[in-house]
Amino acid sequence: GDLDKVVNLLLSLSGRLARVENVLSSLGENTSSEERSSLNEKRKLLAGQHEDARELKENLDRRERVVLEILGNYLSEEQLQDYQHFVKMKSALLIEQRELDDKIKLGQEQLKCLMESL
Repeated sequence: GDLDKVVNLLLSLSGRLARVENVLSSLGENTSSEERSSLNEKRKLLAGQHEDARELKENLDRRERVVLEILGNYLSEEQLQDYQHFVKMKSALLIEQRELDDKIKLGQEQLKCLMESL
């Protein structure tokens, strides 16, 4: 459960940070300093939150190694490898699901804009 939460948190913060950085990089010269400052503050806040989430992930990885050691005393080598594969695939599938959800959302937004332009 913690793995799901931390991976989703990292993905969410990464996406938000990327969007803010994209907006900052596309700002024109006529953008007010107040707006630019606000976006920079938001970027700093998101970067700090992202770093905190990375620390949570590192702590989770340490806990996983401890659990793996304990399970090593009770499971066969094959069962232990299956467990490790499950944990790795779970993270990968969460990331893939998030990417697909984002693509679906983008497609729906594009479709809506196309329908409105007709």
